[in-house]
Amino acid sequence: MKHAVILAGGKGSRLAGVLPGLPKPLAPVGGQPLLQRQLLALKSAGITSVTLLVNHMASAIRDFCGAQGDFGLDLSFVDDGQPRGTAGALLAALPELPAGADELLILYGDTLFNVDLGRMFAFHAAHAGSGSLFLHPNAHPDDSDLVELDNSGQVKALHPYPHAGEYANLVNAALYILNRKDLAEWQGIISGEPRIIDLAKDLFPQMLRAGCALYGYRSPEYIHDIGTPERLQSANADILAGRFALGSLATPRPAVFLDRDGVINREVEFLARRDDFELLPGAGSAIGRLNRAGLACIVVTNQPVIARGECTEAGLAAIHAHMDTLLGNEGAYVDRLYYCPHHPQKGFAGERPELKIKCSCRKPEIGMLVQARADLNIDFSRSWLVGDRTGDILAARRAGVKSILVRTGAAGRDGRYQCSPDYTVADLPEAVELILQLG
Repeated sequence: MKHAVILAGGKGSRLAGVLPGLPKPLAPVGGQPLLQRQLLALKSAGITSVTLLVNHMASAIRDFCGAQGDFGLDLSFVDDGQPRGTAGALLAALPELPAGADELLILYGDTLFNVDLGRMFAFHAAHAGSGSLFLHPNAHPDDSDLVELDNSGQVKALHPYPHAGEYANLVNAALYILNRKDLAEWQGIISGEPRIIDLAKDLFPQMLRAGCALYGYRSPEYIHDIGTPERLQSANADILAGRFALGSLATPRPAVFLDRDGVINREVEFLARRDDFELLPGAGSAIGRLNRAGLACIVVTNQPVIARGECTEAGLAAIHAHMDTLLGNEGAYVDRLYYCPHHPQKGFAGERPELKIKCSCRKPEIGMLVQARADLNIDFSRSWLVGDRTGDILAARRAGVKSILVRTGAAGRDGRYQCSPDYTVADLPEAVELILQLG
């Protein structure tokens, strides 16, 4: 049975000045208490059984739910008692959760979200790990807790800020699906005197060291905490602007597909080293404009350096982590990146024969775009592709998305395919300006 646990016992001290007499879960967001939004979202996702871990102003939370008929849900309440931290409170409450509650959706009482939870549960079931962590990119990865994944999507490490190195922009959003039986094996860590034990900082690293499999569920969907006055104000603005309503992957959304080399970064023939990656002027701010407009920003790039043996997958990941860092420094991010590692021509020293194939993902083929559509529910009819080569323009035509050729990089002079773009502009900033003007 799917069961939700809301960690709602915090004092919300940072919001005290704007929430006189209210506990944090009852903060009004878009004219509606946050807890009400959470419970209705869970109900619409088919979750009917919810436990709230309460402490500060617990009676106000109970009374609010009772006055609403518990929203037609099977609600239960567990008092945290002495502060134990997120992991400590959850582990202590396990025996009091309903029988049969095997899969636990864990969320915090200050989280505003619009997430297709069915997709996340399907991901969790398909990977059969001890838990799944919701990860998303944001505009400030430098002061966020980042999660490092391997090629299979399994969590390798969690990196609390400040970060000593560069990592992909995969921020821990504090929304989890955890298996109750796997959690139960860790109840021994709360024995003795109560102490603060955090899920991300303490329990998850211990689970990884013990060989437990945790997976990262990557999604660009809307999820933000409202734990400070500034974040609460931002959440209200997102609701008014419609960004919250369009945030779920259940709603088809338009995307801007970007080629990488010559569009985002300076053209370097067969770029294979992190140090050779340099953002083009204005690229970061342009991508930031797409982020703020609510348009999915997706990189689709041919990377034959993998098949040619000139760069490893780890080396390419380092290049893209560097790109994420540079974009983050400018308040920007890409929602997802897809790359084709193949190359059809043979005869290069050190090449990888298994990748020397004709594939369906190397542009002008549209495999990467089709995968993005499936992963992120992209509406091609409202989408764009920005590139600097004729292969990009032909891929756009084949996929049925509008095309923009930029005069940076190859500037369309490669001459490989006979096709014309819908629009031609100077660079990525001009492309984004055009996209935002035309809608």
